[in-house]
Amino acid sequence: MLSSNTGSFFRRLFFPLLVALMLVQVGCSTNPATGKKIVTLYSWETEKQMGASAAAGLAAQFGGEIDDVIPSQYVREVGMKLVAGIEEGIPDLDWEFTLLNSDVINAFALPGGKVFFTRGLAEKLDSEAEMAGVLGHEIGHVTARHGNQRISKQIGFNALLVGTAVAVGVADPDSDTRRVGQIAVPAMAIGGNLVLLKYGRDDESEADMLGMRYMTRAGYNPFGQLKVMEVLRDESNGASQPEWLSTHPHPESRIEDIREYLLVTYAHTQNNPSYVMDETSYEQRMLLPLRNLPPAPDTSAGVDHPAFSPSLWCAHCSQVASK
Repeated sequence: MLSSNTGSFFRRLFFPLLVALMLVQVGCSTNPATGKKIVTLYSWETEKQMGASAAAGLAAQFGGEIDDVIPSQYVREVGMKLVAGIEEGIPDLDWEFTLLNSDVINAFALPGGKVFFTRGLAEKLDSEAEMAGVLGHEIGHVTARHGNQRISKQIGFNALLVGTAVAVGVADPDSDTRRVGQIAVPAMAIGGNLVLLKYGRDDESEADMLGMRYMTRAGYNPFGQLKVMEVLRDESNGASQPEWLSTHPHPESRIEDIREYLLVTYAHTQNNPSYVMDETSYEQRMLLPLRNLPPAPDTSAGVDHPAFSPSLWCAHCSQVASK
């Protein structure tokens, strides 16, 4: 049974919790891409503004766009082909697909439809289907509104944590509120952050699934997504920390999930000529032009966030969370 002071502590938690719940109710909607109820504090229009304001600086940080029009136009063509298959209910966004002149192995997206694909990753791939898998994954982040959700959840968690800390701070030093709070606040901080990390991992897995959906709708073999993950695995040289402490699933976990999708959801696409890999086009329109360019500059020195390492592939979450 709780003492009166301990009960007072939990009553003091009620107000910040109520505020957080109000935020959830205000921004709760069903996402057309995933069919899930999601929490978003920002409109689609605001997302477009956020992406537009950050896009130029982000591109410059990664060496700018490739000058050669052939591979740059190729990326845009495939990207827009995938966009044609997104769900009804997603509004018209400012879709842009940019091939960056960077040797960093990565791809990422900003809210509102700004998608970036690095030369370093492009040179590791072998087919148009693999590129479609990468771009489809990033499109999935945008349509699922992962950036908006991540910011909204962080704001809600921070409000709850600050409110709790204030309640503990004003309590009598000898009270149960102070004693319980000295344990509860750090526990909330640790536990809450681990939950937010889980949101990051779930976002990446969901984007993989959506990427396979979009590439299949566009006539690509979703096996290309598996090939991308194998490249990622080979480049990562093993995981540096337990998956439950990572913002992204390990490549092995993503490979396992993708294999399951190929065996069940997309079994009809395998050994089916209607779903292509297209190594020839990728060689002619991507790899050959890139070989004729000077080497990509090393842009990794200016990137100190762990989400930009090859073992993670997608930096979507870190980018939007820093805005």
